[in-house]
Amino acid sequence: MRPVVIPAGIHQRMICHATNTHMIKAYHMTRSAQFSFIAALGILILLQGCNRQEAETTHDYPVTPVDFTRVHLHDGFWKHWVATARHSTIPYAFQKCEETGRIDNFIFAAGIREGRFRGQFGFDDSDVYKIMEGASYALMLEEDPDLDAYLDTLIRYISGAQEEDGYLYTAWTLKANDYNDFACCSYSEAGQWEGTSGASHEFYNAGHMYEAAVAHFLA
Repeated sequence: MRPVVIPAGIHQRMICHATNTHMIKAYHMTRSAQFSFIAALGILILLQGCNRQEAETTHDYPVTPVDFTRVHLHDGFWKHWVATARHSTIPYAFQKCEETGRIDNFIFAAGIREGRFRGQFGFDDSDVYKIMEGASYALMLEEDPDLDAYLDTLIRYISGAQEEDGYLYTAWTLKANDYNDFACCSYSEAGQWEGTSGASHEFYNAGHMYEAAVAHFLA
């Protein structure tokens, strides 16, 4: 078998090419090593800063938050107002919801009794949710079987007022647009949730309902 003879010029170019290839690989390895070193150094500096910040925070703020149920008031100011909210404000607020038809709207929507939507605002449902939230927090501080039973009754009304798909907005269920001259904040005739870009307050009501549900669950 004859040996392969490579002309001198081509041989030189092959040697140069091989040399350049190794140099490029070495260069890339060097760049990669440099990048790894810089990245590791950056992470080290970041961790050092976090540790320092944590140490400073621990030093400057040696206070750990506690659940409000573990706080007991014995003074003559806040204790008085907490008691006033529990024994006067919350019952009065529920009374006004009953007088203005806000609770009736859930009863009507649930089909427990027949009736038309009472009120001028689609967000009236949220007032019931807000007071239920406050009442639930009050139950965490002081047991009250009557208040607890009242909340259970309201929950039954609210659950019954939901549509099959879970939608909850008593003005919609009671078709209030057909007979009620709303001052503002009604649903859209286009369908559920279609009025949220306007002032239907459907999301607003739902948000307060969620907050009331969480508070009652914790109670």
